Amino acid sequence: MRIHRRRLPHCDAPGCPVFVTWRLHGSLPPGRRFESENLTSGQAFVTWDRLLDKAQTGPLYLRRAEVARIIQDQLIQVAADGWCTLGAYVIMPNHVHVVWMPHVSLSELIRKVKGPTALLANRSLGLSGKFWQDEYFDRQVRTEQEYRRIVDYIEWNPVKAGLAAVPERFLWSSAHEAKQG
Repeated sequence: MRIHRRRLPHCDAPGCPVFVTWRLHGSLPPGRRFESENLTSGQAFVTWDRLLDKAQTGPLYLRRAEVARIIQDQLIQVAADGWCTLGAYVIMPNHVHVVWMPHVSLSELIRKVKGPTALLANRSLGLSGKFWQDEYFDRQVRTEQEYRRIVDYIEWNPVKAGLAAVPERFLWSSAHEAKQG
């Protein structure tokens, strides 16, 4: 297991399930800080995620079907290409949650998703420049019970954010895909 740090620490353990969240560049208010002495990393994540779910500031490009489809297709493609085993995902208006088991380093897997999707999404939107925020949040999943809890969290996120009545009705999620398949 390799641990590296940018602004957040990252645990890299190919073959172990990991919960990852990344967001659009500019999706949180500028200068928003979470004082580490006041919040645990889990509490900071929950606060951060609630702000993103409210989607009151910043870009909401992932609401657009053509952009969400680009992200969804790439998540499915990296799994089909053997880069990971995809557990669950949801593409919210300004962020993505995924639980997967990387078969390569986590940073390499993230690049395989964020790089091509940024290029294609920018092209689709007629934009250039940063699409994704550089940093991402990750947490290694340690038990089957924790895995189930995270899958539920991911799949129920659109319901809690008021975007769907039930998980299966939200188009850009593994819950919807499972119902279709």
